[in-house]
Amino acid sequence: MGATKTEHFTDKQNAMAGIAKALGHPARIAIIDYLLKVDTCICGDIVNELPLAQPTISQHLKELKNAGLIKGTIEGTAVCYCIDEKTLEKFQNYFKNIANKLEKKKNNCC
Repeated sequence: MGATKTEHFTDKQNAMAGIAKALGHPARIAIIDYLLKVDTCICGDIVNELPLAQPTISQHLKELKNAGLIKGTIEGTAVCYCIDEKTLEKFQNYFKNIANKLEKKKNNCC
């Protein structure tokens, strides 16, 4: 398989692809859903909620954090996670822009 050539794409395109990739696993969607429900939590809370082992949850949290979808703050020996609203707002605006363009082009496609 060939290497991806991210340098050929804009920063915005690469950022949106990174977010989409992070959201491309059902466990990560479940983690986002859980964080939306409880506002903030620690990894152990998610382990109790999902049928996954703690190391697996930690790996998914790492992917979500690397994509900027969540952020974590250290509280004692635990990390408290929450949704990073700025990143989700960028993602939402991206899809709003697509929807607006499609609305303008309505019925002009094959």
